[in-house]
Amino acid sequence: MARALKRLGLEVDAIVSSPLVRARRTAEIVADVLDARSRLRLTAALAPEGDPAVLFRDLRRRYPAAKGILLVGHEPYLSSLISTLLAGELHVPMTLKKGGLCKLAIPHPAYGRCATLEWLVAPKLLR
Repeated sequence: MARALKRLGLEVDAIVSSPLVRARRTAEIVADVLDARSRLRLTAALAPEGDPAVLFRDLRRRYPAAKGILLVGHEPYLSSLISTLLAGELHVPMTLKKGGLCKLAIPHPAYGRCATLEWLVAPKLLR
């Protein structure tokens, strides 16, 4: 998946990950492939019991001029977060497959309806 991100030419200003082992290790692999280890940061706000509102306050404060932030976390947290950013509620039926990627355009980051879906890709399509 990390090589697929590189092939897609995605540039990230930050990689923000849950501190739990599986997500953290995934984020480290991606950071190494993208030569972005110095841009990797862990936050409990992306753990399964994390608070997405806290996550967005922190992202706005730390990365006010960022054009691309890669979030690495867990399901169903990430699907719920995507649903909230797209529709302002948790009930958009969607599934982010393990290893899947979702790209959102968020001109004015806020926790709530603020995003446009650019793409959602299952991992098998990127192999």
